[in-house]
Amino acid sequence: MNVPSGDTTDTARARLDHDICVHIFTASAAMVGVCLTVIGILRVVISLRKEDLLGDDLLAVNSMLYLASCLLSYWALRTRSMGRNHRLERIADAIFLVSLVFTAINAAFITWAISAS
Repeated sequence: MNVPSGDTTDTARARLDHDICVHIFTASAAMVGVCLTVIGILRVVISLRKEDLLGDDLLAVNSMLYLASCLLSYWALRTRSMGRNHRLERIADAIFLVSLVFTAINAAFITWAISAS
C-alpha cells in the first residue's frame, strides 16, 4: 500500500482497518443474501422430493453467523474508540472466517444429501 509522505503509520493502519471493516461488512451482508436465496431454493427441492434435509437449518445458522459478522463490522466502522475498533474488527473477522468454512461444509453436506437421495 502506498502511503503518502505526510501520513504516519498510525494513520495508514487506521485506513487499512477501515478498509478491512468495509470489506467484511459488504461481503458478509452479501453472504446473508446468498444463504437466504439458497434456503429458498432448497425448500423448493425439499417440497418437490417430499423429504426434509438438515441443510436449510444449517444454512439458517450460517446466515446468522454472517449477520453477526456484518453487525460487528458495522459497529467497528461506527465506533470512535480505536481500541474498541480493533477488538470488534478482530471478532468480526474471526466470525466471518468461521462462516466461510461453515459455508463450504454446508455446500458439501447439501451436495451429499441431495445426491444420496
